[in-house]
Amino acid sequence: MAAGNKDMFTHALGDSGWNESWTCLAKIDPEIFQASVRLLAVPKQKKHLSVKMQSLILLSVDCAATHLYTPGIRQHIRDAATAGATLAEVLEVLELSSTLGIHACNIGIPLLVEVLKEEGVYESHPTAGKPFDDRRLAMKEDFTVKRGYWHSFWDDMLALDPEFFEAYTEFSSVPWTRHVEGNTHPGALAPYEKELVYCAFDAAATHLYVSGLKAHFRNALRLGATVEQILEVLELATPLSLHTLNVAAPIAQEIYGN
Repeated sequence: MAAGNKDMFTHALGDSGWNESWTCLAKIDPEIFQASVRLLAVPKQKKHLSVKMQSLILLSVDCAATHLYTPGIRQHIRDAATAGATLAEVLEVLELSSTLGIHACNIGIPLLVEVLKEEGVYESHPTAGKPFDDRRLAMKEDFTVKRGYWHSFWDDMLALDPEFFEAYTEFSSVPWTRHVEGNTHPGALAPYEKELVYCAFDAAATHLYVSGLKAHFRNALRLGATVEQILEVLELATPLSLHTLNVAAPIAQEIYGN
């Protein structure tokens, strides 16, 4: 039975992901093991995204600051490299994923503005809700050119702290402006592929950032992603919760014995 479970796994998913946690799960809970393999296998079999891009999407989910699942990071970088990903492409996924922290501002600043209004100090603030001056208009234009879009959730941040907004624009634009030899587009990944990376970590169960996810769905579609590719990103993000089994099942086996 043990050999049969491993064969089922490697036939559906390849052998790179097989490790002791799956050996343990197959032994102590074969039903959930088999159901897990079938769940993981669906996007792997449909392949609306290339094998390389699937590995990069999985990397984004696991390397996000809200998860940082080291075994998965190692596996997906290895799988991406095997599938032909360059170091520049892997690093670009890490760069894109490292922007997740700005959601502290994307969520927090609108709430702060609500409180300012409720407390009666919004109207008296020197820049909140006021028309942008020339400096801020130039920053908005710079962001729009470099990142390819604008969303209303940037307005309050730019109004309240243009210095921080400018620094974030520089940081987040690196993957969108860097020259990569041999590419006709800026950066290592195509623009729609970058947007799919954003979708992956925004959709992940450890984050679930609705406003950003909707914005990046829209951007991805406008840049040429298909509905099926976006759905596949969501399907690839779903098994994040299987790491509960990967981490905890071996501990349960250790405590209860074989």
